[in-house]
Amino acid sequence: MNDVALRLDGITKTYNPGTPSAVDVLRGIDLSLARGEVVALVAPSGAGKSTLLHIAGLLDTPDGGRVEIAGTDVTGAADRKRTLVRRDEVGFVYQFHHLLPEFSAAENIILPQLAAGVPRTDAEARAQELLGIVGVAARAQHRPAALSGGEQQRVAFCRALANGPSVLLADEPTGNLDPDTSDTVFEALMTLVRETGLSALIATHNMALAARMDRQVRLDQGRLTAP
Repeated sequence: MNDVALRLDGITKTYNPGTPSAVDVLRGIDLSLARGEVVALVAPSGAGKSTLLHIAGLLDTPDGGRVEIAGTDVTGAADRKRTLVRRDEVGFVYQFHHLLPEFSAAENIILPQLAAGVPRTDAEARAQELLGIVGVAARAQHRPAALSGGEQQRVAFCRALANGPSVLLADEPTGNLDPDTSDTVFEALMTLVRETGLSALIATHNMALAARMDRQVRLDQGRLTAP
């Protein structure tokens, strides 16, 4: 088994190339995440962290460089292959939970599994297992509107991990929460990561949370450095 869950080699990205307004957002990014490693991506606003996460998660393509996920080189891969790797190997969490409002917490976790061909009984069991890990199993049948902000975000974490990905990409996952709730939600996220053994790249402005991860990298002026 490949010990590297995510590898980015020489990633570049320029917006409006060949024009006076061209912006080099990423300038040769090299980053590897070992299996089970949690890395904080620290960056000022506008530095390109969302762009980097989208490229790592196959939602965007770099202008140059190589992307490897769970041992699979997806550089230049066809859309179908990229979609399958993204579905099976990558989980996303954003600052806002983006849960489907008409479905319960459990159903929000079950649906992506059904889309991946998981039998419903197994999907329901997986949903309850994940909700139990983050301490909201009792809220499984509640719709998002009936959940607190912290509960909604914990359900979003569970949904991201529903299909057992190799890599979790999180963009300011606690940025919309008050400090106490943020700490509770972060602890839930770390428990999920440790329990499932996946790797995580978590973008955050919160240096206290960043310090609790395995290591930190800083994105500034298109390059990655140690903080």
